[in-house]
Amino acid sequence: MPEIELDALDQRILGSLLEKQVTVPASYPLTLSGLRSACNQTSSREPVSDYDEHTLEHAAKALKDAGLLRIVWSDSGRRTLKYHQVLSDALGLEEHPDRRALLTVLLLRGPQAPGELRSRTDRLHHFAHRDDVETCLSEMAQAGLVRRLARRPGDRDHRWIHLLGDAETEESAPTPAAVDREQPVADSPAARDDRVRGAYDIVAATYTERLVDELDELPFERWLLDRVADDACRERLPVVEVGCGPGHVTAHLHERGADARGLDLSPGMVSEARSRFPDVRYDVGDLRRLMRPEAAPGWGAVLAWYSLIHLAASELPGAVAALARPIAPGGRLVLALHAGTEVRTASSWFDLEIPTLDVVLHEPHEVVRLVEQAGLVEVEWYRRGALAHRGETSERLYLIASKP
Repeated sequence: MPEIELDALDQRILGSLLEKQVTVPASYPLTLSGLRSACNQTSSREPVSDYDEHTLEHAAKALKDAGLLRIVWSDSGRRTLKYHQVLSDALGLEEHPDRRALLTVLLLRGPQAPGELRSRTDRLHHFAHRDDVETCLSEMAQAGLVRRLARRPGDRDHRWIHLLGDAETEESAPTPAAVDREQPVADSPAARDDRVRGAYDIVAATYTERLVDELDELPFERWLLDRVADDACRERLPVVEVGCGPGHVTAHLHERGADARGLDLSPGMVSEARSRFPDVRYDVGDLRRLMRPEAAPGWGAVLAWYSLIHLAASELPGAVAALARPIAPGGRLVLALHAGTEVRTASSWFDLEIPTLDVVLHEPHEVVRLVEQAGLVEVEWYRRGALAHRGETSERLYLIASKP
């Protein structure tokens, strides 16, 4: 076996490329943006990371120089750099998909027991029995790829570790730095609003093309939206989606019979929504200044579907209160957010350069507290895992509450 010494970042890059080459071959090789999403997934990664594109680009060049990664040009009509691992070639793993799968998961998740490895490699290679994993690991040990660790007190099984560099465990993982949840408005709220507006205007057409049909593969989200639409129809009250983007969620409510309209800060997004769904009303506006509907005492439902994600923590209480205020008695507030404690920063989206955007993740208990503080009752919330086949890198939080 060639002598290979990978640090934690190298392991995450090569492990992610090995994984995505098998699980999403249509998107492989990965763009820099795709590589960042793959490395920073919150599922199937231990520890969870938040590498920026500059860091990944620098590390990928070093791996290229070491002969473990190839950087290629996309042939899709746009000159886009893409990243392709050649570690499997260097280690002779292409003829051994079982070894390749085990090494991939060890690179991504650190030391693991055979039972864990069997379940976690299933999308990469199916092991019929746990003993098959043990046999493969023993062969890999003879090839110098892995070794068995001493069993820890209380553990039933030995764990195995790869030998391509120091593997990061729970004990050795660095303590996360404190998160600055005011980062989005470090210059000013107005400057942040300009960045949000500019970024969504830039990606509007591509965003619409990629995501306008996304509800087709999101059964839970459809169930929640259908419930909201049915309640609004029964009460004969209009519904508004604030931060409606390309308008597909608003259009879904409309198709269910609701008197639904959309509002968005981005003129580019509103233009896309009007073009795609000409029978639905869409306006440019700020969710923090939401008014009551013209011909009703209040909204039957107000939806903020991933539209609070660019607000600083200090802005969230005021925004929730502003959305709750014009809801009619018995009406609903519906929120969709990214769940967690991080603040993520992006300067590109769909491989397009955008003004720097911060995305704030929120813990359910904090959002519930703010919703109750705004006077809403009967609060329900749901947290679902990231859907890897969609390239999601965060868990999702959905909340629905009623105006008394």
